[in-house]
Parts: sequence; C-alpha cells; structure tokens
Amino acid sequence: MKKAALHNLGCKVNAYETEAMQQILEEAGYEIVPFTQAADVYVINTCSVTNMADRKSRQMLHRARKLNPQSIVVGAGCYVQTKEAQALLDEAIDIVIGNNRKHEIVKLLEEYEKNRTKTKSIADINHEKQEYEELSLKKTAEHTRAFLKVQDGCNQFCTYCIIPFARGRVRSRAASDVVAEVERLAARGYKEVVLTGIHLSSYGIDTGENLLSLIRQVHAVEEIERIRLGSLEPRIVTEEFVKELSSMEKICPHFHLSLQSGCDTVLARMNRRYDTAEYEEGCVLLRKYFAHPAITTDVIVGFPGESREEFAITKAYLERIHFYEMHIFKYSRREGTKAAAMSAQVPESVKTERSAVLLELEKQMSKEFREYYLGRQVTALMEEVSVINGRKYFTGYTKEYVKVAVETEEDLTNRFVTGTLKEQLTEDVYLLVEF
Repeated sequence: MKKAALHNLGCKVNAYETEAMQQILEEAGYEIVPFTQAADVYVINTCSVTNMADRKSRQMLHRARKLNPQSIVVGAGCYVQTKEAQALLDEAIDIVIGNNRKHEIVKLLEEYEKNRTKTKSIADINHEKQEYEELSLKKTAEHTRAFLKVQDGCNQFCTYCIIPFARGRVRSRAASDVVAEVERLAARGYKEVVLTGIHLSSYGIDTGENLLSLIRQVHAVEEIERIRLGSLEPRIVTEEFVKELSSMEKICPHFHLSLQSGCDTVLARMNRRYDTAEYEEGCVLLRKYFAHPAITTDVIVGFPGESREEFAITKAYLERIHFYEMHIFKYSRREGTKAAAMSAQVPESVKTERSAVLLELEKQMSKEFREYYLGRQVTALMEEVSVINGRKYFTGYTKEYVKVAVETEEDLTNRFVTGTLKEQLTEDVYLLVEF
C-alpha cells in the first residue's frame, strides 16, 4: 500500500480542503502517515496570505523533498496558484495543483507516475468563470466540532490582500450539499458545526441563495446541537439578520466581525466596504438580541500611512466596542497588492510598538469578558483531556467559546456538561464545578 503524508498551511478553509484531499487519497487506497515519516507522496496545501506564508510554503515543499528524495511532492493551493511560474521551476515540486482543482489529486498522481514529468492543473481563476469545487468530508480531525466549507472566493479586493487573486471570485456551495454533509457528520456523532468560507458573508450572491437561508436549513438537522459561524463582514449584520439568528437556539453567540482598523481614513485606504459607525451598529444589534455575546475581531496595525493620531483613534474605538478577543496583525507588505505600492510605509519598529499596545488591551478585555461568567451557570461541550498545573482535567467550550475545565476521571468526550464557573485556572481556562 502506498503511503501519503499531508501538511496544511493557512486558514480553516485550507484545513478543510486538506482533510478532503486526505479522504480522497484514503478512498484510492493510500495509507495516511504523519508528515515526519517516510512516504511515497507528500501533499503540502500551501498559503499565500503574506510573504512569510509564501516562504513557509516553499520551506515545507523542500522539507518534503528531503524527507524522501524518491517521493512525489505535491504543491497545492494558494502559493502555487499565485506563484505558478516559480512553482513550475522549483525542482522540489513534482505536481502543482491550484485552487479549484484539488479534487483531481488522484488523477494527477496517476498521470505523473505514468509519465514522470512535472504535472500541473491550475485554472485561470481570475479570468475564467469557475464553478464551486465540490469537496466533502465524512469525518474531520476534530472529535466534537466539524468545520464545513460552504463558500470560496472573494470579490472585495481590499488593498492589502492577495486572496482574490489566489481564490478567484465568489463561488457558493449548493445548500442541499451542505445539509447532506451536515447530516453525514451528525450521523457520525458530531454535535457542533462551524460554517466557514473565504468570504462567508457573500454566500449565495452567485446562486440566488443567502447565508441566513443556509443557516436555517442547517439548524433543521436534528442531531446537530450547536452552529458557529466563521468570519462575517459588518454589512451582513442587519437587524433582520441578527433577530433571525437569535430565534435559533442552536446558534452560538460567538461572532467574529472583521474590522482591521478603528479609523475611517485607514479603512478607506484599505478599501473596506464599511465605516466605523456601521461596524459599531452591528455590535449594538448583536448585544441587543443576545445576552453577553462573544464578539471577536482582526486588527491590522501599521497600515501604510497610519499616523500616530489614526492609531490613537483605533485604540479608543477598540476600547469602546470592548471585544472578547482581538487578533492583532502587523501589516505585512504583500507583493502584488495596491497597499504594497503605497507611500509612507510604517517602520517595523513602530508596528511592533503599536502591536504590543493592542495585545495588552486585548488581554485585559478578554479577561474581563471571561470573568463575567464567574459564579454563573454555563454549559460546555467537552472535548479532550488536558493537564493544567500538573492536574488532569477534561476541557471544553461554552457557546461563547470560553474554555472550561472539569476535574474528573470520567470520559466526557463529546458530552455537554452544565455547572458553575468557580475560578480561573490559567489565563484562558476556568474551572467548572457542581455539574
């Protein structure tokens, strides 16, 4: 039996596609082994969101070649899609598979083995209309929570982002296919699903469907007890949208609203399609219809031209909105984007300083959000055994994605546990008792 090893770089969508390719290989008779072991085939699902991601992708492709010089090395995904010429010249790579072509992996492996010449399948994703690439999962690496890719591509063209060039335009998966996959996963015991995509809020704009309708259909799958949503754009968070979500008991009040900056002049340079007032209104609506929802976000510091005053405006805005968690990124100049050519690039030392300020703010706000639940009754879906401060606990997450721990010898995998949050065990884990 031939052996295959896979390695994923990048986002949850990439992770989903890597698992889908793994299942395709398994069904074709391959034995899946850890990436560190000798294999006949190495598949690296690459990322290209930053220049550093490109570099890591190249490093992993070359590492695979060193692990077994006689193996077939497959470079798939965003890096080889955006750097096709370099990938085809790279002697470490035998097969190049772009986005929207990952379902062809077995056919391409057979073709390479027959001809032993570099093989590629890359769509002209930016100029030719693409259909949604139908990949699906019967199981996932997670034991209790399943991520489902329901959408691909992006039409936004933010000035800092390469993703529209790597992924192409918006393509939505048929709602019936999503529901069928949810039903298969539910039958295997999964109780929580996460709907994700490259630009989830655009779901259905190409098919006449919409995200809210899809969520309703997933909600109707009886065995599923929790639904989380991937990153949302502020403009989808209307009163109608939030009110409808709040009527569905399976919806987790855990919302990631992409922000990037709390200053309107910076948002305009980024080509974001909203302003801070519109974003804040979305947060007000979520807090109107959900009790203490977890609102998380992304923030880029040091975007070209970001002045001291603009950064101060962003910091004050973040304090006012008061997030549960913030993912802070230092702006990374990305070749091929408009922002890379902008003047007034911010020095790295200034980015580091501003990042540190916001990371400290994030730590404070996150602690305050979690402490709200001390002494309150919560329900958590338990996932795995963890050792905390030298003691064994079972850990899991509440609907708001607060991590809790139960001290027990009992196997609580994939079980719901209700109890009271008693105390903080670590920076982000709280003890659940009286269950």
